[in-house]
Amino acid sequence: MTGGTAGGLPLFHQTVRDDWIDYNGHLSEAYYVLVFGFATDALMDAAGLDAAYRGRTGCSLYTVEAHVRYLHEVARGSELTVRTTVLGVDDRKLRLLHEMFTGAPSGSAVATEELFALHVDQAAGGAAPLPDASREYFAGLLAPAPPWAGNGIRAVQPRR
Repeated sequence: MTGGTAGGLPLFHQTVRDDWIDYNGHLSEAYYVLVFGFATDALMDAAGLDAAYRGRTGCSLYTVEAHVRYLHEVARGSELTVRTTVLGVDDRKLRLLHEMFTGAPSGSAVATEELFALHVDQAAGGAAPLPDASREYFAGLLAPAPPWAGNGIRAVQPRR
């Protein structure tokens, strides 16, 4: 369910299923994260961190921090597209931004997710260097963060 973009980064496509709809008649919050997870998987595959790599090396990307913004309601049967941007990469770490759209990836996103991931050697139980080819792939996709990225949850101000 992926398709290419001009820059080579795969777009992820998914149709909202009936059983993903909550009691308010919209996409339930857990399924936004599920779709973003599928988009991360597609990016890993494109970067050579696929199932064969994980089986051969025992290494994988682990999400260690995530921030989701739910911006617009998503209806049953909507066609979703997730555009992924690499915001940062080094020898072991990756910072990603997923933007979810209904239909083509234009206009306002319906949701966003920022991820901080580590490349982990499961046997050693700790972070391990990314393969050179994967790190170079991610580095080739680097783009500047939008102004709202990196801003955590807003503080609640008491009413006066």
